[in-house]
Amino acid sequence: MSAQTGKINLAIFVSGSGSNCEQIIRHFQGSDRVSAALVVSNRADAYALVRAKKLNVPTEVIPKSELSNSASVLSLLKQYDIDFIVLAGFLPLVPDYLLEAFPHRIVNLHPALLPKFGGKGMWGHHVHEAVKAAGETETGMTVHYVTPVCDEGEIIAQYRVALSPEDSADDIAEKEHQLELKYFPLVVEQVLNELFPQ
Repeated sequence: MSAQTGKINLAIFVSGSGSNCEQIIRHFQGSDRVSAALVVSNRADAYALVRAKKLNVPTEVIPKSELSNSASVLSLLKQYDIDFIVLAGFLPLVPDYLLEAFPHRIVNLHPALLPKFGGKGMWGHHVHEAVKAAGETETGMTVHYVTPVCDEGEIIAQYRVALSPEDSADDIAEKEHQLELKYFPLVVEQVLNELFPQ
């Protein structure tokens, strides 16, 4: 917790457009407990950085090649007094040193109902295409703790939505994304309340 503000400081890690990142920032605007203190991207061209700047949240770019530099990354997070990390569409694997520095304090959103459709190569549209190909009658989102093994951390919450045979992969993606926008900030808040009781 920040010594200056007494708030829990979040870092949101992103790689893409950042719609979930923006939802989380907006969710905690005006909160006296939680601050979205930093948005980190591995890509300088990620639209999430534009969204963050518009909402006056500091941004930093850590290219994939720099992610292995533990001293540099941990020093950056310390500079912003970060307590907790949210992965909101962050594609690189989280290095072990970060998991050790933030034990049980990094969560990820996966766009399917784990353990189905998780693991290597299962990100973004690949997930929704796999759900469609499997003829699933439902899909959903999973929020889980991050561990060294991709998509295998303890599940925190899952939300489901029904699918029809007519749904395309794009339709499936849209249905699932609506769940993310609605529930992801609420799950983050719930985890923080449990981790940092008042």
